[in-house]
Amino acid sequence: MDVTGSQPPPRRWVVTGASRGIGLAIARRALAAGDRVCLIARSDGIEDTAAGFGANAIGLAADITNAERIRQCCEAVAETWGGIDVLINSAGLHRGGKVGALAQDDWDASIATNLSGPLNTVRAALPHMHDGGAIVNVGAVVGFRGFPGDSAYGASKAGLAGLTNVLAAELARKQIRVNMVVPGFVMTDMTSGVSKKARDAIVAGIPLGRMGEAEEIAEVCYWVAGSTYMTGSTVFTDGGLMCSL
Repeated sequence: MDVTGSQPPPRRWVVTGASRGIGLAIARRALAAGDRVCLIARSDGIEDTAAGFGANAIGLAADITNAERIRQCCEAVAETWGGIDVLINSAGLHRGGKVGALAQDDWDASIATNLSGPLNTVRAALPHMHDGGAIVNVGAVVGFRGFPGDSAYGASKAGLAGLTNVLAAELARKQIRVNMVVPGFVMTDMTSGVSKKARDAIVAGIPLGRMGEAEEIAEVCYWVAGSTYMTGSTVFTDGGLMCSL
């Protein structure tokens, strides 16, 4: 118990894919707690989005597949706030197609964004992270259970799960925790193109009987980032989808 009444210093977050969906919801959750957040997205509009949150937010346009640009972003955060406490790898790309019809470019883009991109951000952030730091990777159910037509997305997210485990073991000596949060079927721009028939079929297989909200995933990511004895864990936040498959 802190008898002095002093508050811990605000944590310094870097959130990728922060222009919309789960990434934006995570940024909002951290800012609501009084933390500082760097919102990263490919869109130039991310600067205006961040400006709308006030002085505790900065927005930087970057593609996570560009390792040099991501390095520059993390350096800018460290110069502004003195370091990085939490890295959220939320940026993702979905390209579908059954294996015989999947374009090579779609496969390459999925791996580059969903697997190589998080590796780029981790490498860029690590020099500025210290004891007690946290990395949270946002996975996908399809990385653990196969769905026809999702070879590129599923393979990239499965790889991210493996990367999470390796990094957790490797970075534990630095007291940096690495975990994965796996959303289920959540209403975002990525899922908005799913037909009503397909959506109803998916929801019918979810024990809680509904889609998730980005804010519900953000709440779990925020908790995982602050859980001081958790590393190498996978936290499914899917309405029970995994237990029903």
